[in-house]
Amino acid sequence: MPLLDHPDAKAFVLHWGEMGTQWGVNRSVSQVHAMLYLSDRPLPADEIVDQLGLARSNVSTALKELQGYQIVRRVHMEGDRRDHFVAELDLWEMLTRIVAERKRREIDPTIALLDELAQRLAHDNSAPSHVRDRILHMHNFMARIGRWYDQVRVLPKPTLVTLMKLGGGIARFLPGGKAEASKQD
Repeated sequence: MPLLDHPDAKAFVLHWGEMGTQWGVNRSVSQVHAMLYLSDRPLPADEIVDQLGLARSNVSTALKELQGYQIVRRVHMEGDRRDHFVAELDLWEMLTRIVAERKRREIDPTIALLDELAQRLAHDNSAPSHVRDRILHMHNFMARIGRWYDQVRVLPKPTLVTLMKLGGGIARFLPGGKAEASKQD
């Protein structure tokens, strides 16, 4: 039975596609990812095309994008000349790879531009002071996010899981955070 013949599998794939569009990811890319994630075996591109009803070019583009994120990889099956594809099943690994790629594509170029603008504005007396202040403030904020990410990404997975479980309760361990943490509980 094809995977998408099951209504819950189909609902998941369709929802993943819609969710992807909300995150700025092409619907086809998200649907291909969802299908590979649910599959119990590596799938060749032509089977993905048939099941999702997408154009071969869309599936090819989606697979390249997903491989770029390192959440899908190509595998070879003995006796079959076609490439097959499998999704990363470790959700933590998938999350960290997606976040790393989004940071590389979106945050890092923004920090670089803000750094350039802040340096130019520091010597530009014709710039309105509020523009200079806001760009500098945004640069500091984005750079802080980048540094925080660089620190967190090297933590071992068990530490990340513990931090997630603590949630807002972590504030109890910070100066002045105890009162705020108790309000959240």
